[in-house]
Amino acid sequence: MIRTATPADIPVIHAMVRELAEYEKALDEARATEEQLHEALFGERPAAFAHIAETPEGEVAGFCLWFLNFSTWRGVHGIYLEDLYVRPGHRGGGYGKALLTQLARICVERGYERLEWSVLDWNAPSIAFYESLGARPQDEWTVYRLTDGALGELGAAGV
Repeated sequence: MIRTATPADIPVIHAMVRELAEYEKALDEARATEEQLHEALFGERPAAFAHIAETPEGEVAGFCLWFLNFSTWRGVHGIYLEDLYVRPGHRGGGYGKALLTQLARICVERGYERLEWSVLDWNAPSIAFYESLGARPQDEWTVYRLTDGALGELGAAGV
């Protein structure tokens, strides 16, 4: 049901990234190309990893894309789940749980102590699903992000 993604999966991963962006009401922000995904996942220095959820018939039901983070408090790596997406026709079939279980298994096998991700606060079905697995929100933390012009301005400061 869950397998490691291969270069042949890039087109379907790209399609699902766009489907997820549309679901999250941010399709105009999803600018990644298939070439960029290929480089990130399978280039000379892969920086991200992906797993594919398949039906028994071999149809792609969903995917997850993740990368390593590091906790200075724990002193070990963890996994940051960038995207978890199950196509609408396959939701409720156990694919999301299977993908998260695979990532938890990797954490346990490698001695990683955290599996983390973000969820939009309006996404009640996903929040309920994550909490049913024992995940808890980190309410005392607020995510900040620099992008586009603000990132460029700060990056160019002092140059």
